[in-house]
Amino acid sequence: MSDQQAAEQSPAPKFRVETAKVLAEVAHNRQKDKLKRPYREHVLAVGDALADFDDDVRIAGYLHDIAEDTPITRQALLDMGVSERAVEIIERVTNRLHSNPDDYQAGIREIAEDHDAALVKIADNAHNSLPERVKALAEKWPDRPPVTRYRDARAVLYAAVEVEEVRKILARVNPWLLEELDEQLDEEDTTDYENLSYEEPDAAGEAAPGR
Repeated sequence: MSDQQAAEQSPAPKFRVETAKVLAEVAHNRQKDKLKRPYREHVLAVGDALADFDDDVRIAGYLHDIAEDTPITRQALLDMGVSERAVEIIERVTNRLHSNPDDYQAGIREIAEDHDAALVKIADNAHNSLPERVKALAEKWPDRPPVTRYRDARAVLYAAVEVEEVRKILARVNPWLLEELDEQLDEEDTTDYENLSYEEPDAAGEAAPGR
């Protein structure tokens, strides 16, 4: 077998999380966010917030804005070795690929239809909602702070994944949102604790009727 044939038959090297991190930093290097801060700080924070999840989700976290804000295409990502699953997550969170790119909340609902995309968007939302950033955005747009839509999106996104998954992300990127999450869960809990009956096991180990 020739060296060329061997190269053609050997699998492409796996695209690693570390590679995604470097690519994100380079691809967004010259970009600034709404507050004129280096945009690479945002994409790196989103990827870091997903450290408790699998590699495809983490890669999509670092590259979540690459299809939105850079010339890098789907095919280019696949050619680099990014998995089909990671690319699909990236595309799902890419606003310009939504059915109605001008309707932010409709886009959030599309993202929430996919568990993995919802995880990435929760991390994105959480970093955009850091207290000092919220304050700066509110001061820059006092009549209509853009953070309002982030708050409205959270309930939709949180409902798409497990609560503990939300907690893991928030604990890493924005612990201040954990209190809001608990308040939301309390509002959703309709249990009548005042009239709750508890079953006690009888001698045979079976539950006796509550009193």
